[in-house]
Amino acid sequence: MAGGRLHGRRRERETFDRLLRDIEAGNSRALVLRGEAGVGKTALLDYLAEQAGPGVRTTRAAGVELESEIAYSALQQLCAPLLGSLDRLPEHQREAIATAFGLSAGSPPEPLLVGLAVLGLLAESAGEQPLVAIVDDVQWLDRMSEVILTFVARRLGAESVALIFSVRSPGDERILAGLPELPVGGLPDAEARRLLDSVLPGPVDSRVRDRIVLETRGNPLALLELPKGLTPAELAFGFGGLNTAPLAGRVEETFRRRIAALPAETRKVLLAAAVEPVGDVPLLWRALQRLGIGLEAAAPAESAQLIDLNRRVRFPHPLVRSAAWRAGHADDLRDVHRALAEATDPGEDPDRRAWHRAHAVSGPDEEVAAELESSAGRALARGGRSAAAAFLERAAELTVDPGRRAGLLISAAQAHADAGSFGQVPELLAVAEMTHLDALQHARVERLRAHLALILNPGRAAGPPLLAAARRLRDLDPAAARETYLAAVGAALHAGRLDDTFLREVARAAATEAPTAGAPRSALTAQPGDAPAIEAPAAQPADAAEPAAGAAPGHGAAAGGEDAAGLLLEGITAWILDGYAAAAPALNRALDRLMEKPEPGLLWLAAPVAHEMFRHDAWDPITEQALHAARETGSLSLLPTALAFRSGILLYMGRLADAASLTDEAGALRQALGSALQPSASVTLAAYRGIQPYAGELADEVIRDAAARSEGRSLGVAGFGRAALANGLGDFETAYRAAKEAAEYPDLAVYAWTLSELVEAAARAGHAEEAAGAAERLAERTAIAGTDWALGVQAVADALTGPPGEVEGRFRRALEHFAAAGGGMQAARTHLLLGEWLRRENRRTEARGELREAYEAFTSMGAEAFAGRAARELAAAGETVRRKASETERKLTAQEEQIVRLAMAGRTNAEIGGALFLSPRTVEWHLRKVFTKLGITSRRELASALP
Repeated sequence: MAGGRLHGRRRERETFDRLLRDIEAGNSRALVLRGEAGVGKTALLDYLAEQAGPGVRTTRAAGVELESEIAYSALQQLCAPLLGSLDRLPEHQREAIATAFGLSAGSPPEPLLVGLAVLGLLAESAGEQPLVAIVDDVQWLDRMSEVILTFVARRLGAESVALIFSVRSPGDERILAGLPELPVGGLPDAEARRLLDSVLPGPVDSRVRDRIVLETRGNPLALLELPKGLTPAELAFGFGGLNTAPLAGRVEETFRRRIAALPAETRKVLLAAAVEPVGDVPLLWRALQRLGIGLEAAAPAESAQLIDLNRRVRFPHPLVRSAAWRAGHADDLRDVHRALAEATDPGEDPDRRAWHRAHAVSGPDEEVAAELESSAGRALARGGRSAAAAFLERAAELTVDPGRRAGLLISAAQAHADAGSFGQVPELLAVAEMTHLDALQHARVERLRAHLALILNPGRAAGPPLLAAARRLRDLDPAAARETYLAAVGAALHAGRLDDTFLREVARAAATEAPTAGAPRSALTAQPGDAPAIEAPAAQPADAAEPAAGAAPGHGAAAGGEDAAGLLLEGITAWILDGYAAAAPALNRALDRLMEKPEPGLLWLAAPVAHEMFRHDAWDPITEQALHAARETGSLSLLPTALAFRSGILLYMGRLADAASLTDEAGALRQALGSALQPSASVTLAAYRGIQPYAGELADEVIRDAAARSEGRSLGVAGFGRAALANGLGDFETAYRAAKEAAEYPDLAVYAWTLSELVEAAARAGHAEEAAGAAERLAERTAIAGTDWALGVQAVADALTGPPGEVEGRFRRALEHFAAAGGGMQAARTHLLLGEWLRRENRRTEARGELREAYEAFTSMGAEAFAGRAARELAAAGETVRRKASETERKLTAQEEQIVRLAMAGRTNAEIGGALFLSPRTVEWHLRKVFTKLGITSRRELASALP
């Protein structure tokens, strides 16, 4: 853009014009501009804001490198003009935004709750006129703003909101990954020459012009800035050789030369404006007065178009800010920070004041260090772990006392780890260890290293460091020791068959060494500035996400304790050391206790234990309560785990569409947060749905990943998935081989299901002896469990392997047990097996009844492979099968079905949006589509329009 006119960019302008038409029509759009520095992204965003016109509301924010550690800073900048709509949000969402933005005190809000609140705020603000929200320089956003805005962008629907980002490329391509993108490249040669001609001081040799266009690759900022400050001789004879420096660096150097030509006081004005990232003009003037600089000093910079000081401080490009900052002398930089600290109201903005004070001192300063530590506490209260880490690191640099310095560094490392910045942790811990650590600090370092190893590589290598840390903590911090023992047990369970020796070692240690119940929380979890303890993903099943931060396993009694966590630890160690029968009493008592008093933070172990003990009566309410708690609180750490385990029980019930919806939600959530979802979460679902080749590819991916990271339990999950898929397809020999291999090791919550698949596959493939052996191994568990679920599973196994005269009776008893246990999928499979047996017995009429029951059940569930197997058997029994639309082929999408179920339960649009992380306007839009599909006009008609 030159002289207010955008050169070229026809494709980009057409894209923006379509986007504005879309939001004016009631739709929402998200778009990411990617391009190198200076390529014109900001000019394009300016064009969009201009084109929006008076009928569209516009709000803008930009990432600032200096402020990238201040939690929610960019988000607050974007939302500040919209806070007039805050009162329209539900109370818990209002509180989340107010706390995150520092408008009021409160408990740290979960990022998901803040994200939902921001989504609602944008939607409400767009209620009267469409809204365009522009976020420039995303590569410099603080982490929390990036996470929240990515989350919001993925959930826009029918709010009349456009959320437009610009991000520098090349860079971290994971930023905003998966959102619609508009690559922004250089101008075509003709446009580049016209733009260059508009700023050249006079005639230039055509070869020099071609050289400039070639070297800048059509980059508009480079075309405008590189010729400035060059002498006529330089323009006449070129740049003096090919410049191989990165273009952004060369453009910034041009700005530096222009800044260097300004008067000294003007340069200081630019430096102060660069250091003060909020763009507060009155604050800048107050700081300049303290520096003895008058308003007139800014005029040369404004005349040179290097800064705009109207309503807000604004640089024409981030590289100008960067150049001004980097060109500042160290003494000048300290003076500017000191002036800004003095000009900042300590009551209104104590954290930025502390940050400026910290950079104004040239040596240790305990008073400033204490301020920074207080700022870290406030940052943690807002959920800003990255900001807390930055405050703590700087506090450590200003602290003389070695012990205090070490504590601050360890707390900073913990905050970085909780924020997901794992690369920062080892160096901080290494620096901390260079001081004299006391015993508790040594234990903190060891525990953090062990948990970090578990997160980064949750295989068998993570277990020994966790066990060592637990032993060191045993006398120093009993509560933390129990947590760490249980995490070590979790790591060992995850390694499973790949390190059975260590599994037994860690179980013995937990059983004999873990502190008893009632030990208080100690200084380890009460250090100033500490973030919640890291919880290890390896301490859970392969198909779950990380346990809830701050709600770690093991916070109750150890062996012999009667709280849920203590009972789980007692039962799991007994399961490992003494077998199923010895473990059952404690594990069942733990499940009973959790049903009485839910503890969502224990879900990572409670759900697999409920599965292991065949306790549908516990599995269902425990997962439902945990998912409800995660949604109500917006718990980012708990929700993925809750979604994964809730999908498992829904699959057991035969509600595959609902299970798929939760699995998809978990995947979208993990993608929005910038982390990959482990595919094992979807293996079982894909196997039962019979999706080929997707299910097989997922299993292969899990096996490759598990082998690389020594995660033996994941091998069991993948083997079970392969066996279930092959049984559904009727490929019994393949199912037999997969199940036999997987059942060689008793993985928690996987072994019994795998034995069931092995019995069916072996019996149908002609391996009678193997089938009988698997049925006997299964009986060792089902007889002890004694639930309807267990008895039904065993009755099916016995029918497949027992004498012919008892087959039908055992299948019928299995169906009775599954009806009592709510096992829709198991019941359908039993009808299929009974129907197949009846057909082989030449009882074709009876066979068709059972097979038809199975076929219709599988079809309505969306279990395509099993439905196909039932259809083939029906055809063999002499019945023509008319293919029935499956659940997945009904008119309503999975998301529409979720909305309809909640609407029929009497939930308002706001409540539905809160449950499904959608804005109320998007819920309303979906309901209108549902009404159109079903031919109705109101919610009251939903019940009669749907089965």
